[in-house]
Amino acid sequence: MWSSFWRSRDRFSLEQLSYLTDQLTKIQVVTDDNKDFVIEALRSIAELMTYGDQHDSSYFEFFMEKQVMSEFVRILKISKIVSVPLQLLQTVSILVQNLRNEHAIYYLFSNEHINYLITYSFDFQNEELLSYYISFLRAISGKLNRNTVSLLVKMKGDKVVSFPLYVEAIRFAFNEENMVRTAVRAVTLNVYHVGDDSVNRYISSAPHTDYFSNLISFFRKQSMDLNKLVSHTLINPGPDSTSTIIVAIDEIEDNLYYFSDIVSAGIPDVSRLITDSILMVLIFPLLLPSLKISIDNDMQSSFVTSIYLFCRILRIIKIKDLANTIAAALFYPSEAFTKSSGGFHSDSALMQNGCSNPNLSLRNVLLAYVVKGDDIQVLGSLTVLATLLQTKELDESMLDELGILPQRKQHKKLLLQALVGESSGEEELFSSRSSLTKDSTGSDIAVYHKKIKDQYGISFQSSDVGISPHANRFQVIDALVSLFCRSNISAETLWDGGWLLRQLLPYSESEFNSHHHEVLKVSYKTCASALVEEAKGIWTDLLISVLCDEWRKCKRAIESSSPPKGPNSMLLQPQPHKFSLEDNTPKGSSFSAGERMQELVKVFVLLHQLQLFTLGRALPEQPSIQPPSDLPANCRAKTSGLDVSGPKAGTEISLVNAVPCRIAFKSGKEHHLCFQAVSLGISGWLVLAEELPSQKSHGIIRVVAPLAGCNPRVDDTHSTWLHLQIRSSSLPFQDPAKSNDYGRMKAKSLVDGRWTLAFGDVKSCNSALEMILEEINFVSDEVHRRLTPLLNLDTTKDLSSSHLCIPEDSSNRILPKSL
Repeated sequence: MWSSFWRSRDRFSLEQLSYLTDQLTKIQVVTDDNKDFVIEALRSIAELMTYGDQHDSSYFEFFMEKQVMSEFVRILKISKIVSVPLQLLQTVSILVQNLRNEHAIYYLFSNEHINYLITYSFDFQNEELLSYYISFLRAISGKLNRNTVSLLVKMKGDKVVSFPLYVEAIRFAFNEENMVRTAVRAVTLNVYHVGDDSVNRYISSAPHTDYFSNLISFFRKQSMDLNKLVSHTLINPGPDSTSTIIVAIDEIEDNLYYFSDIVSAGIPDVSRLITDSILMVLIFPLLLPSLKISIDNDMQSSFVTSIYLFCRILRIIKIKDLANTIAAALFYPSEAFTKSSGGFHSDSALMQNGCSNPNLSLRNVLLAYVVKGDDIQVLGSLTVLATLLQTKELDESMLDELGILPQRKQHKKLLLQALVGESSGEEELFSSRSSLTKDSTGSDIAVYHKKIKDQYGISFQSSDVGISPHANRFQVIDALVSLFCRSNISAETLWDGGWLLRQLLPYSESEFNSHHHEVLKVSYKTCASALVEEAKGIWTDLLISVLCDEWRKCKRAIESSSPPKGPNSMLLQPQPHKFSLEDNTPKGSSFSAGERMQELVKVFVLLHQLQLFTLGRALPEQPSIQPPSDLPANCRAKTSGLDVSGPKAGTEISLVNAVPCRIAFKSGKEHHLCFQAVSLGISGWLVLAEELPSQKSHGIIRVVAPLAGCNPRVDDTHSTWLHLQIRSSSLPFQDPAKSNDYGRMKAKSLVDGRWTLAFGDVKSCNSALEMILEEINFVSDEVHRRLTPLLNLDTTKDLSSSHLCIPEDSSNRILPKSL
């Protein structure tokens, strides 16, 4: 019988569909002998029905007349071979996905055949079968709308009493396979977005509400796993640590966006369920207590993980009630949420950070970290404040109570109050205390505090409530100004503080007052003095180019709509690089000195820009730097015949200033060359040239190295030997082409090169040393001269229109491999 299946027949014909259906009806039991025919027949019917849907409606009329769906169900019942259910699920999935005729979909969903397949007891121990089944559910959910959903539910009056598609799908919501979980989420979201009131009541009633609380519990477990991963990475970092954390972050954020998508369906009861679960399972017992690093809870949540989760929840799950409840809870101390104590830091550490007071509100704990905490605590606090400031679901009155209402929003609201004739609006608009009225903010926050007490059973009389928004705002600004005076915080973290201050910069002199200006000015002068010393340092020739580059980056960062670093940086860069102005220039590798120089420049640029915009000045596109000066006629660069591009290997140079010497780049291979030091403006070089036989006064440049950082020293034993330290001609962490290799090079302890020049006599050696020191001084003096306008705030002006900050490039001066 089965051989006739393969006889010549138009593959896409009604005759073929009729033949296949007829043959299926003759099968009484599926065996190993006929399973291949059954599978092929099921597959072919799916193809034929898809073809008919697009070309000939009689195909589906035949499908309905012969009750082919009933035949599918019958085949499933008489088959014990797993490959047949696999094909049947795939066939029905293809039909549901590809049939565009609305009446065809209605037919498929009617007569309970789809629900029978949904509730059939498949062997889900078979992973492939589970995959096909979940795809089948997803295909059905993709066709849901207010009309079709009624065909898949059972009603009793106006109440849904059964919805197999939804119930069976959420059974696999927490399956180990990510693909299965993703498909289940797609099914549920398609259900939620149908917008059917009776279905919405069904999914938001017991026992189906357990799904939402289970979701949050599952997310809590993922959060705990993330925390363990981060803690392990901090202790034992490995080459794959970052990529592993990124994978974990992706899973966390997939869940959060799923919660957000659920909320966007607009089912009020579901939004309330998610809000309550997040607060009771995550926020209150775990995340808020962990903002104060003195809590030992069942998650043992680290500060950085808690900050990340706290901020991502606020930014992704857009529920106004959730956001404002969380913000109101920040006015409670951590002890209001948990009675356990202990924690990550010793009591002395807590005392040092100013957070030992058990009644100190979490808001004040965050501000205390800004003033006295370590780099991680400062960055975490700034990240929380920035996230709150950017959370659109937060009431403006709540932001004002927190002391972080952006000036543009504050001014806008007061202006509107003045325009509509509210008595306080015009007065407040031009008042030195331009905050929203105390009554409005106090009443709003009181509502949420009452809710926290009545609904969640958390009661505490906050000491911060009743304080005017003006005072709270002053407290935030005061903490930020104190931050900019700290010398042990990384520049990147300070930039985040600069961004926040830029957002909050008030119109009121009573909030940013003369004391703040003076404190900032003192900090700026300290940093400027360190910069002047850097003009004599190892990287003096690149100081201005780094400064110009960081100026643009800093301006872009603090004027951006978002802070420079997001919550993810708390996990991916748990230990920011930092420096101290009290540190001496590191000995050893020049690369460490280069990093320190760049860090110093970042801080200087930030402090300079803060000075400008707090004084009401616009930030110029380029720093105020003097243009290059004319070279003296008798300078070594001119007498050596160099052009503005400087010395290059392989080119000719006058040896009028050169001193003969010997040097060996390889053991046993000594070279007789001529040495000289030259400078052009802010760049300087050490040059080794080979004398031309035909013209003794000229030579060919063989080797060029940077003058800055050479640290010349006459040998203690051999007075005719001169030791020179040779650093790179560029900063590898600034060069995109080299930045990927820089981390690997650092791990291998980067070291500088060394030259030892042997001269014919002591006089020649001393002459070479004096030449080097003179050229170093020329470069340092020129760098200092050009920086002078920038170092004097009283005379700072925008010179960018006439004197662009164009860094000199010396990267093309390469040591030839021939030596």
